[in-house]
Amino acid sequence: MFDDKFVWGVASSAYQVEGTDPDDGRGKTVWDTFTEQGRIFQNQNAYTSCDHMHHYKDDYALMKNLGIKAYRFSLNWARILPEGTGRVNEKAIAMYRDMILTMKENGITPYITLFHWEFPQALQEKGGWLNEEVADWFGEYAKVVAENFSDLCEYFITINEPQCVVGLGHLSGVHAPGLKLSIPETFQIAHNLLKAHGQAVINLRKYAKQKIRIGFAPTGGVAYPYTDSAEDIEAARKVYFGFYNPMDNWTWNISWFSDPVFLGHYPKEGLEKFKEYLPEITEADMQLIHQPLDFMGQNIYNGYYVRQGADGEPEFVDREPGFPKTACNWPVTPKAFYYGIKFLTERYPLPLYITENGMSCHDNVSFDGRVHDNDRITFLDSYIGAMQRAYDEGADIRGYFLWTFLDNFEWSEGYKERFGMIYVDFMTQRRIVKDSAFWYQDVIGTNGGNLSMNQTTKEILFLDPVCTHNIWGGTRLREDFHYPVEGDDLGECWGISAHPNGDVTLRDCGFRGMKLSELWKKHPEVFGKVDSDRFPLLIKIIDAKDDLSIQVHPDDDYAKVHENGSLGKTECWYILDCKKNATIVIGHNSRTKEELSRMIHEGKWSEFIREIPIKKGDFLQIDPGTVHAIKGGTLILETQQNSDITYRVYDYGRLSNGKPRELHIDKSIDVITVPAKSAADSVKSVADLPVNTLNELYACKYFHIYKIDVSGKMTFEQNAPFMNMTVTDGNGIVNGQPVKKGDHFILPNGFGNVELQGSMQIIASTI
Repeated sequence: MFDDKFVWGVASSAYQVEGTDPDDGRGKTVWDTFTEQGRIFQNQNAYTSCDHMHHYKDDYALMKNLGIKAYRFSLNWARILPEGTGRVNEKAIAMYRDMILTMKENGITPYITLFHWEFPQALQEKGGWLNEEVADWFGEYAKVVAENFSDLCEYFITINEPQCVVGLGHLSGVHAPGLKLSIPETFQIAHNLLKAHGQAVINLRKYAKQKIRIGFAPTGGVAYPYTDSAEDIEAARKVYFGFYNPMDNWTWNISWFSDPVFLGHYPKEGLEKFKEYLPEITEADMQLIHQPLDFMGQNIYNGYYVRQGADGEPEFVDREPGFPKTACNWPVTPKAFYYGIKFLTERYPLPLYITENGMSCHDNVSFDGRVHDNDRITFLDSYIGAMQRAYDEGADIRGYFLWTFLDNFEWSEGYKERFGMIYVDFMTQRRIVKDSAFWYQDVIGTNGGNLSMNQTTKEILFLDPVCTHNIWGGTRLREDFHYPVEGDDLGECWGISAHPNGDVTLRDCGFRGMKLSELWKKHPEVFGKVDSDRFPLLIKIIDAKDDLSIQVHPDDDYAKVHENGSLGKTECWYILDCKKNATIVIGHNSRTKEELSRMIHEGKWSEFIREIPIKKGDFLQIDPGTVHAIKGGTLILETQQNSDITYRVYDYGRLSNGKPRELHIDKSIDVITVPAKSAADSVKSVADLPVNTLNELYACKYFHIYKIDVSGKMTFEQNAPFMNMTVTDGNGIVNGQPVKKGDHFILPNGFGNVELQGSMQIIASTI
């Protein structure tokens, strides 16, 4: 989790939320002109937008009620200086001062952004960012800001997303002022913009009325590794700070806009690649740009895969089909958030604030009058969790500003995209708090404690089983259960096992690819932090085409001494299928240890062995010391302690690889219980138990066994440390996940309500 000093906030920009007033005295911006030209989605405009300039007191009260601690907002340059320079609009000064005071009254720390694209139209008509005087214009604006607001505000950000200002505004023309200039002209604009940043820093500090802290907020998609291999990570880092974009999209770049500001020089690779397009760059320019800063900001929304190619150079990897995306078709890439933060904090020697991150959703008011934006919660949970991962690993990240508080005017997209935590009805100005706002309130209140990464997973943990070849095995594991294993000697499916002889792999969950033994060690919270050095149970499906050996298992005390600390083996069987008039070996006919030893050494197996009849749906408990054997033609589900210790008493003289299998006569005699438990106490029928009920079959200190016959729908509460489940017949749905015969999965600690439907049989177990 994050410490108590971590800054949790929301972000916005003036033009997107404020609206206008006939008497506000503000000047025209390039975005006003852009909207008048009909270049916004459905000819929409921001003349009213959220009407924040008339609702900010209520909006800040709402922020307070939702626990918001900081607000990153921008000032409208053209509102404060209607002509861009010269005359100051005192109405604007008064409004912004009252805004800041109201924020502070509500316990909200203001973070002022000087320029979030509200460029004065009057200055655009003088050449805009292409005019080298723009650094002085922006410097004058910064002086006015410092003189009027630095007594109230400690944190200032000069420029938001220069990549977008230059690229979208002046290269592709998608944003205001909507120009498509030559590539050399865009490099001049970028250089002028960075000089303007430097002059703003100088003037902010010079005219500030208290010690202030200043940062810069660029952006850029994150190149992140396709795998976590060292080679792919290095390839991604190289691309992230490199120059791989085509020239018609050159501005979407990190190092060209950040290296001069944070390191004091343009990147050498860029100077070489762009040399034919560059304006004159002087030492004085670089000194101006490279002003001392207190922090860096970065706006991060998504990224793209990179890996090391066969030639050692980076290569780009397409996203897999069905890759998740937001309402505005941006990919959902929390891993890029993690790597972006790591790469930035490794390269630049300043604390980092995420100055924007969020998601556009298809938000609608539901029948209950609320807005249930679960997709946004999932998005934010994964991204903020990725941020915590970087933070936990030492990244110097100081704060996070969610984009955005209110649904607003989303630039060229108008009101098509909703990024807000607060739903805005733009016709009535009604605000509705979305579910994500309450979730984010809990993030703030717990410093991330409510993030899923800090909670026990609530996912169903599906498992890929391990199948074994045995001389007595058959083909039903493949034919009936469709396990993809060849051979006609498939004896056992280790469905839920962390034993070294059959350690299953997790699939279709957040721990995909991890072994169950590894999950047990690394994430004990998933299993209720059970006090055990190993996963305690082992679940098998056994197909006995031929008779298994006559065998017995030791208890814990005997195994600990004689089997290098292994667990003993208490187990139970559920008969999935068997032949007509089938029998099974359970127990023996010896009355004393002496008689037992004599019968075994003399090979009087017909006298020694006790066979009892069984049928499909029977349940048998096999305690340590119980002589037992599965007979040919029997299919069972076995639940046992996590142990593979078996003492073989008799094996019918069979050969394996030309040799008899090892027998364990002395150990068997040591552990066999005399006299044996009665046959009547050894088996019971559980075929016809109530449907849609969690029927307990057996309980002991090692496990609890349940049978569930689902017909239609049923629910129960999973409040055990964890619960193993195997679908032994049919198919259905468990908490939204389709399952079928042969599936093995674990319901983790704290899973809560289990919702089952379909037509299926499940054998479940816990400790």
